[in-house]
Amino acid sequence: MRTVETSAVETRGDDRRQLVNVAYRLLGSVTEAEDAVQDAYARWYGLPRSRREEIRSPTAWLTTVTGRICLDLLGSARARRERYVGAWLPEPLPDRAEWHHAGGAQPAAPGDPADQIVLDESVTTAFLVVLESMTPAERVAFVLHDVFRYPFADIAGVLGRTPAACKQLAASARRRVGAAGAPARTADQADVVRRVKEAWENKDIAALVGVLDPAAVMTADGGGMVGTVLRPVEGDARIAQYMVAIADKAAGLELLERSVNGAPGLVARQAGVVVTVASFEVVDGAVTRIWVVRNPEKLRPWARAV
Repeated sequence: MRTVETSAVETRGDDRRQLVNVAYRLLGSVTEAEDAVQDAYARWYGLPRSRREEIRSPTAWLTTVTGRICLDLLGSARARRERYVGAWLPEPLPDRAEWHHAGGAQPAAPGDPADQIVLDESVTTAFLVVLESMTPAERVAFVLHDVFRYPFADIAGVLGRTPAACKQLAASARRRVGAAGAPARTADQADVVRRVKEAWENKDIAALVGVLDPAAVMTADGGGMVGTVLRPVEGDARIAQYMVAIADKAAGLELLERSVNGAPGLVARQAGVVVTVASFEVVDGAVTRIWVVRNPEKLRPWARAV
């Protein structure tokens, strides 16, 4: 059997980057993704040297182990989220390059996991929210196969099921995505988000209603650490009134147009600190969903992006 130098795992940063990307899409949390990858590497180095040398593809081994760790975390996450105060939303990701061009970003720390995540359609908030509706096994099968193109034979090793069963899990997950109707980014999203920003800054309820779909829904995540609405706000008028009420209370709030998980969004900062990150779903020129993250623990990737 062909041996592999153990130093290969140490020197290939692309492997860690790939693992972080897989884990974030599986868990929706930068912190948990990095912990899962760290755990996988710890298990690799915990193997006897002779065992490591027998493994033909350390990358495949690490991916399998990372997938299993994420599967276990997803299984326990449901119980944790039942105790979570209010709605749970994925951690939003900044586009560090965008902040740099705006003149506000500070240099990223080497190996910062948030900077290793590729911002594509599979990390938009709308897509991650759909992933949350899946069972842990469905999510693993779907993400590994449909997003990262892993064969079902390899996924079977992660899930401990047959390739045929993994294929069925991915198909079931695909139906969930289709049923949710999660749209891709639209060309006019930046313009629509800009209109939301302007109306919000002007505290113009009529203008906000004009850019919101009548059946729009706003979901906020404060994690019980900051004040925010605990249940989704439904309907254009109610959302507009809520947003204006927040603007009235938040003196000195600065709104910025920024990429959130690779799509146009809004960031609110106060005294130079990011306090809110909002992402949007836009359909036919109107906002249908707003996801607002205020939990400071989930805003850590944004700490240097101001």
